[in-house]
Order: sequence, then structure tokens, then C-alpha cells
Amino acid sequence: MLTEKDKKKLYQCAKKASKFSYSPYSRFPVGVAVLTKNKKIYLGANVENASYGLTICAERVAICNAIINNSKDIIAIAIFSEKGESSPCGACRQFILEFGKDIEVIFKRNNKLISKPIDNLMPNSFTKEDLK
Repeated sequence: MLTEKDKKKLYQCAKKASKFSYSPYSRFPVGVAVLTKNKKIYLGANVENASYGLTICAERVAICNAIINNSKDIIAIAIFSEKGESSPCGACRQFILEFGKDIEVIFKRNNKLISKPIDNLMPNSFTKEDLK
């Protein structure tokens, strides 16, 4: 379980990551920070494309960054957007679930920092356990 201080720190890392966003079409920069069990933080920012379907959300960039650094034990993910409140889209919720139903998702809602397990944001989810 993360402390409030830990959540705020991770959220601030996500804010810093948003500065690396490439979002010329939506003008909606998003930054993400992923925290792993070994206390490492991996960053991601959204990367848009003129062919909109090729756009990559910040959550997936950050998780892929953790994975290529051999850190699959994700315990939390924080999402920041300077344009306002931003929780993960449906595709990113499914992507996060791939790495655990108890991953804490941290984002702002009504100007308050919210923290919920990903399973609460996507109930009755489909995961690799369902394939066994």
C-alpha cells in the first residue's frame, strides 16, 4: 500500500513526463509514471500520429518502458494531464490489467488525487487468468 506522500511523488513524476508528450493534434499532453515493486519509476508520454489509430497513450508507453527494463512487477501508475482530469481510457485499462488486478491507479478527479485498484476501474475484466 502506498502512502499519500508516495502517491503525490508518483503524480509529480507523471507531471514531469507530460512535458515529453508529442500531441500536436489533440493538444492534450499526458504524462504517466509507473512504480514497480523494486521502487523504480518508469515514465511515459502520449505520442500522436497523423493516422490517429497509430497514436500511443502515455500509460502504454510507460508500461512498455518498464517491461523493456525487465520490471514487470507494477504496483502503481499515476496519470497527469495539464488540461485537467484524466483517468485511463478503456484500452489502457485493459493494458494495465495485463500486469495485475491490484495495480493502484492514481489520477485527479474534482481537483482531488484519487487512487483505485485497476480492477475497480474495469470490473468483470478479461485477463490472462481467464484463458487458463
